[in-house]
Amino acid sequence: MRVAVLGAGAIGGFIAAMLARKFSDVAVVARGAHLEAIRSHGLRVQHSDAGSFTASVRAVADLRELLPLDVVLLAVKAQQLPAALEQVKPAIAAGVHFVTMQNGIPFWYFPERALRSVDPNGELRASFPQAQIIGSVVHVSGHVVEPGTIAQSGGMRYIVGTPENGDPTVVDSIVRLFEECGLAPERSVHIRKDIWNKMLGNVSLNPVSALTRFTIRPMLQDDTLRALIAAMMREAITVARSTGVHIEVMPEERIAYAARLSDVKTSMLQDVEAGRALELEPIVGAVLELARDAHLCVPHLETVYALTKGLESSYLLE
Repeated sequence: MRVAVLGAGAIGGFIAAMLARKFSDVAVVARGAHLEAIRSHGLRVQHSDAGSFTASVRAVADLRELLPLDVVLLAVKAQQLPAALEQVKPAIAAGVHFVTMQNGIPFWYFPERALRSVDPNGELRASFPQAQIIGSVVHVSGHVVEPGTIAQSGGMRYIVGTPENGDPTVVDSIVRLFEECGLAPERSVHIRKDIWNKMLGNVSLNPVSALTRFTIRPMLQDDTLRALIAAMMREAITVARSTGVHIEVMPEERIAYAARLSDVKTSMLQDVEAGRALELEPIVGAVLELARDAHLCVPHLETVYALTKGLESSYLLE
């Protein structure tokens, strides 16, 4: 199976390195100093659940250089997907399958419409046939230590499944591929429900950590913040229900699960510290859009969204 990873950051870079240790038909699309470092000395992994190692992997600046391919792992952040679409279109036309690995509500979630917060012009939904989409939920943490070097923690769990009209045999192939290289994939029987189960954490922990600068453990040890996070989760569960997804896990259970994990920085906190644009729209903005469509009141989510949006603007406009 010929595999390319579009976006060799903390998530995509770790998967690519794990795959490249076992298979030769693996390549990454990266840019800038990160691309040059991977070309020069390989993709280095530090302090991971698989140990420290260096993987030799082909690295290019444009996906079109790697065709033909069988599977592309879309590991860029959701707000970066529209800018990458031009280099992806030839692979779409060639029938390649795409695994979406973004936080938040994915662009393909509703076959009949595009979410403005995720896909403002509907171009992503119009470009990717549902039959070529594989959804995934990433339960892994990590960060880029320096160009060419990735650190990973928090387990190696990847949930993979198809939306409507997807090909389950491709999911089986991806699961086997991940298993053979030492990752811990799971087949999903309800990928949208799995997305929402992770969203409970993303929609609450991520923006609150960005605002407070807390890592997970001290944030959840603060009673006031813990109560706020639980309230945000309850609102998100109501929104999920409006889309037909019923979540059994209670906020207190989800918070207890997060508290047991490694004390990590959320991806949104990492982006704030690096002065980067946030994944705010696909995570919180999408939930607010769905709440408005369903005429639901979600005051905690609205307030935290406004504060986090203001925080992002305060440094992006400098």
